[in-house]
Amino acid sequence: MQRAGMMTAGTAALAAMVAGVITLAPAAAQTKKEAPLVTTGDAAARPWKRYSGWPTRDESKWSTLAKVASPPPPKPEDVKKITGPITGDAKKGEELVADRNRGGSCLACHVMGPAGGANLPGNVGPDLSEIGAAGREDEWLYNYIYDARVYNAETVMPPWGSHGVFTDAEIRDMVAFLKTLKSPAKFKTVLDDPNKRPAPVEKRENLDPMENPGMWAVDKAQELFKQASAKGSCASCHSDPAKEFKTWAASMPKWEPRLGKVLGVEEFVTRHAAATTGAQWLMETDDNRTMSVYLHFLANGAPIAVDTQSADAKAAIARGKELAERKIGELNFACTDCHGKAANHWIRGQWLGEPKGQYDHFPTWRTSLQAIWDIRQRFQWCQVNIRADELSPDAKEYGDLELYLAAQNDGLKLSVPGIRH
Repeated sequence: MQRAGMMTAGTAALAAMVAGVITLAPAAAQTKKEAPLVTTGDAAARPWKRYSGWPTRDESKWSTLAKVASPPPPKPEDVKKITGPITGDAKKGEELVADRNRGGSCLACHVMGPAGGANLPGNVGPDLSEIGAAGREDEWLYNYIYDARVYNAETVMPPWGSHGVFTDAEIRDMVAFLKTLKSPAKFKTVLDDPNKRPAPVEKRENLDPMENPGMWAVDKAQELFKQASAKGSCASCHSDPAKEFKTWAASMPKWEPRLGKVLGVEEFVTRHAAATTGAQWLMETDDNRTMSVYLHFLANGAPIAVDTQSADAKAAIARGKELAERKIGELNFACTDCHGKAANHWIRGQWLGEPKGQYDHFPTWRTSLQAIWDIRQRFQWCQVNIRADELSPDAKEYGDLELYLAAQNDGLKLSVPGIRH
């Protein structure tokens, strides 16, 4: 999963760290037996580039976790007036509501009668199979697709029209199709009905290497732990990692005053290794993830217990909460839309879980991708998926968001590497 061209920039940055161009923590801090860290410079490759295979769309005109850029939501008086009945091509409308190239399709959240063959629709939004018989005016139907916020400021419905995902003509075709829906949906199988589809339960033994290839990282990490770099190895200072790191990962992330931000395990690995051994383990490289899996693995069974009481931690958690509630991207989603308002529902064939239970298994093996993902990559992909520009993995915003999520998982026991689809 390493990116072509990124390691060169990252290696140069860390070489500068080791050479002393980037300073280590102050001597006063060292007397407190704080872990040595490289405290300036980037912990991830610059410029940040997406993984190959990820969409390359430029979504810079929409809000991200780092900036607010999207246009403000419409007010009730901004409703678009429609004169007379809407006429459009209902057949084209049916194709449009099922078009997965347009933000995942309307079927991601709605049952819509025959649309898409009723194949695994979601149930985040209401069943629209009989919307044509509900007596809704054409103007209401049009505006709800164009920008539902004009009627409901708290909606999770994307502003399809005002954010330019669908044109005026396309929305009119979709309204024409909606007006044809007057009968309950008929599902081919029970699984196609989102209200009868059972919630997924992970039953695989994630700590069994026969079931979870992510366990291979534990073996590789033990080799890396002993591998000498410019100034030694991890084993030079840590002779009994199983004892020394028995609970450490369960206390992470934490506010790090030397950096002025929340520090997670993966960034710690980068900055601590550079300061002590000279190892060049940038975030979101294979070696970095391998060491993160190992450190979490050593703390398996320990309950998550991050600092939530210090003033700095409370401030970071408050910022993380605000970020989780911020609408971002072309689809205008917030973390709390999927994992709050829509939690325990289906978005197409994917189950939306609550925040608790979304952290204790990271880093985790993704069976669909045959790769290990850490929590920051999960954050990044969520943003790319809703058509927002992601941040670099060492972004301070991700630190605040991670601490906020970890706090919601307080008490759950680590079980890493996890295994998920």
